[in-house]
Amino acid sequence: MSFELSAEHEAFRRTVRDFAEAEVAPHAADWDRKHYFPVELVPKMGDLGLFGLVAPEEYGGAGSDEGAFTSLCVAIEELGRVDQSVGITLSAGVGLGINPILTFGSQEQKAHWLPDLVAGRALAAFGLTEPDAGSDAGATRTKAKLDDATREWVVDGAKAFITNSGTPITSVVSVTARTGTTEDGKAEISAIMIPSGTRGFTVEPAYEKLGWHASDTHGLSFADCRVPEANLLGRRGDGFRQFLATLDDGRIAISALAVGLAQACLELSADYARTRVAFGRPIGANQAVAFQVADLAVMVEAARALTYKAAWLKDELTAGRRKLAEVKQAAAICKLYSTEAAVTATRVATQVFGGNGFMEEYPVARFYRDAKILEIGEGTSEIQRMVIARGLGLPQ
Repeated sequence: MSFELSAEHEAFRRTVRDFAEAEVAPHAADWDRKHYFPVELVPKMGDLGLFGLVAPEEYGGAGSDEGAFTSLCVAIEELGRVDQSVGITLSAGVGLGINPILTFGSQEQKAHWLPDLVAGRALAAFGLTEPDAGSDAGATRTKAKLDDATREWVVDGAKAFITNSGTPITSVVSVTARTGTTEDGKAEISAIMIPSGTRGFTVEPAYEKLGWHASDTHGLSFADCRVPEANLLGRRGDGFRQFLATLDDGRIAISALAVGLAQACLELSADYARTRVAFGRPIGANQAVAFQVADLAVMVEAARALTYKAAWLKDELTAGRRKLAEVKQAAAICKLYSTEAAVTATRVATQVFGGNGFMEEYPVARFYRDAKILEIGEGTSEIQRMVIARGLGLPQ
């Protein structure tokens, strides 16, 4: 039994950390203050291969080796350690943009969309959440009707809180929509790809958010929006199954983002406790402070272990050596623990910094604002507990 990442993964971690320290850290506070999405950073991330970690070589990716998903989590953690907005840009760009096309798309769809997405020349988004359908995704109201005369999908409805959906390089959004009714009377949900600029597809103004100020997030609306029949992603009626699989992977990725945030809080708090002097000695000499920092170290270790166990299981599932139920349970567990630990870590770090923790010149203030969404996106903490309970065989 080994709890160490491979030498290759550790070398990759150092590469991403160097990139994050050089290209992201010096600008993170400014991007956050200006609510600026750093579009110029995306091609640089593409050049580093970050968007192609889980993609085959034929589309410009790394070849999807057996540790590919673990590599993605390493990259997300390291970017999230310096800026959560950049971390979620990668997480959503791969998990919600590339993966649905890679997993469920036709050969024609993959060949058309993936090369630019993998290279970082474009971004894609996934439209699931709606104003009245968040955790209750089955309540989707967006509709898509197939026009028999033109063989086009006619999409009407709205989506909410969609990441990477309105950037200057966003090329396509895959959205879930009702396309009919099943034999048992339930809504038939399908996924349909809608290219940016399609008539009837409107990207609403960017949200004014509590955190993630340098991340791109918009509402989307569709009014008589027409796309070819061939833009159906996967099989008709498989949309519900597709987004559940997408969320399983996304939960592990969000957990990695949370680990990066908690790691940053630990490092910042430990350094501050060593150097900040009060009553004639460093504040870290006081047990009240030292014990808080020690608790941060425990949370980081536990969150990282749960996250990389889940990532390993995902890689093992891809290799055909594990079952989906194992990954689903591990994803919910790591997402629940890591995100709640990250929120606690930002509160503790802010307390360690005292008044300075309330000042925007210190990163802990930005991390404090960024943390809360981690407990909400990709399934709330309440949903994770439901998934875990179901995995334990408890009555639904």
